[in-house]
Amino acid sequence: MNKNTSEYISKVDKDSFYVLESGIWKKMFIKGVNLGAGKPGAFPGEVAITYDEYYRWFGYISEMNANTIRVYTIQRPQFYNALKDFNQAAEKNGKKPIYMIHGVWINETDIATIDDAYGNNDKIMNDMIATVNDTIDIVHGNHYLPVNKGYADGTYTSDISQYVMGWIVGIEWDPSFVVSTNENNPERNHYDGKYLFTADASPFESFLSEVGDSLIDYEMTKYKLQSPIAFSNWVTTDPLAHPNEPYKNEDLVEVNVEHIKWHDSYKAGMFASYHVYPYYPDTFSYQTDYINYKDQNGDADPYLAYLEEIKKFHSMPVLISEFGIPASRGKAHENKITGFNQGFIDESTQGDMLLKMMNDIHFANLAGGLVFSWQDEWFKRTWNNNDLDLPDSRPFWLNAQTNEQHFGLLALDPGAEKSISYIDGETDEWRMDKPLYADDQTKLYVKSDEGYVYLMIDASNYDFDKDTLLIPIDTIDGQGNSGYPQYGTTFSKDADFVIKIHGRDDSRILVDAYYDNYYFRYAVQTNLIDTKPSFQQKNSGIFNPIMLALNKNLVVPQQKLTVPFTGYETGQLKFGISNPEIPDYNSLSDFYFHNGKLEIKIPWQLLNVMDPSAKYVIDDMYARGKISKLKVNGFSFGVANIKGGRTNDTQNVKMTEYDWKEWEQPTFHERLKPSYYILQKGFLGIN
Repeated sequence: MNKNTSEYISKVDKDSFYVLESGIWKKMFIKGVNLGAGKPGAFPGEVAITYDEYYRWFGYISEMNANTIRVYTIQRPQFYNALKDFNQAAEKNGKKPIYMIHGVWINETDIATIDDAYGNNDKIMNDMIATVNDTIDIVHGNHYLPVNKGYADGTYTSDISQYVMGWIVGIEWDPSFVVSTNENNPERNHYDGKYLFTADASPFESFLSEVGDSLIDYEMTKYKLQSPIAFSNWVTTDPLAHPNEPYKNEDLVEVNVEHIKWHDSYKAGMFASYHVYPYYPDTFSYQTDYINYKDQNGDADPYLAYLEEIKKFHSMPVLISEFGIPASRGKAHENKITGFNQGFIDESTQGDMLLKMMNDIHFANLAGGLVFSWQDEWFKRTWNNNDLDLPDSRPFWLNAQTNEQHFGLLALDPGAEKSISYIDGETDEWRMDKPLYADDQTKLYVKSDEGYVYLMIDASNYDFDKDTLLIPIDTIDGQGNSGYPQYGTTFSKDADFVIKIHGRDDSRILVDAYYDNYYFRYAVQTNLIDTKPSFQQKNSGIFNPIMLALNKNLVVPQQKLTVPFTGYETGQLKFGISNPEIPDYNSLSDFYFHNGKLEIKIPWQLLNVMDPSAKYVIDDMYARGKISKLKVNGFSFGVANIKGGRTNDTQNVKMTEYDWKEWEQPTFHERLKPSYYILQKGFLGIN
């Protein structure tokens, strides 16, 4: 297309996006994914994804019946090269291209230190405008970025501007940043630019208008092209009232893009962009008009209630530019109404929930939705366990307990081609291994990878339905329990953990009370749960359930409902098959018993491991007065079969050390989750 004949190739009306195809404007409901910059072994700032990976991923995304991807910031040249090549090949074969919505990032360090969009002589705004110019030149294949650690660099020659559906400027705004900007700059509450202007705006909204106007002006002046523009927003700073929101900061201030208008010279038009997750903030669990709302099937649907309210508020199209459900073992938040929770969701249920939300987006007559995210991201952290690992080494191992690492439709699993073990009743992968421990009746095998410790027990006298199997684990010297009095066992080494297998529904991993980080964080370091002096004594003989926090104390306004500090038992083990190639696959499965053989997999963090790649575990918390790291050589394991679940004789359990090799770069392989295929089928019917 000759850009000189048209100033825009995509546009919006009050409800929808349109794209120019063969000279005809065609309405398009946006359905797609957010594409992050991280992959195992690298932080996103290293921009390490290769051309081949991008090209392959674009194929998967297209085959999923998606039409759009979103990136948050400037990528390396290989991203744009791959997108151009993929789209040109698709169009040559009569297929639709993948369109893109490109983000314009903002320096979050400056937000934290300057805390004012106009502060330090407009540094944040000036830097954003410079980023705007870089980004526009890059999508037009006309730029060079020098090496700058933590950022993309290279020579950009691929013009992919014809595939740009729009721009989203900014990030999820910290309410305090918005408030500070407004309070510090009352006189800067108006902007009138070449393309955008404000009416009844706050200083922060005027700041956004000025940055957006600069973007439109730069692209028009240099390339004679316009694209629709939006400003990033989320429920926390939306323009709606949330009277039952328990946390003040979650409804403290609004960013209202209706206060940003455009002149007739801007043909492409604005849209509203929101990140909307079903479990956060707590508005979705407590706001009365939301939780009492029923969908077309008569089911409670606070998510749809919100979508319809935000749609009614706006005079422009609304794009839900982020929504997601993590298929993780660990959980960090719950929706009290629907169970659309932040974690402890299996991969098939993830797909069902995502499709339900996309159907809600479509039903509410919004402009579309972008799933977060395309790929799993090992570098991510979560509030309820981010002090239990080491920030600098997160990308080097997979933490099943961190829900933020598992939003993807594409799993990046440990192992170069496949995992070293699957919990599925088939034990061929153990055939060449030597048992760590063996006697006349029992063999215990142990192995590990970047995500889990795997165990296999072959015991001739073990009755899975009646007996209790205890597996003591010694991970750190100088502490632990010398026995488990409840079961009449003693251990040859002091055990910091015990895995207890007692049938399908009463199996769990337990931690020595002295080494219980949940108790230490919430009873010792804070006073959110009751103290128990016996827990703070070495060799108490007490093993605790392993817990994760879900919410701190809160009070729901208007209802005057007090919700206490809440946690859940994350150490409980789920019976099932973890092999994705078997029809009965459930991604949350922890253990399985078949043909006399028991298989178990335990996430590293459930053993207080802070970084398995370098063998760091949590040190003695009471001796150090905090959670800190300690390097270890290996772990010791044993096994005891308690016949009938009880014993009359004291049983001494021999424990043997298991050592694993450290690694500098992880192995991983791609796997499309069941959620991918659910969306693939569901997207086909949404237009």
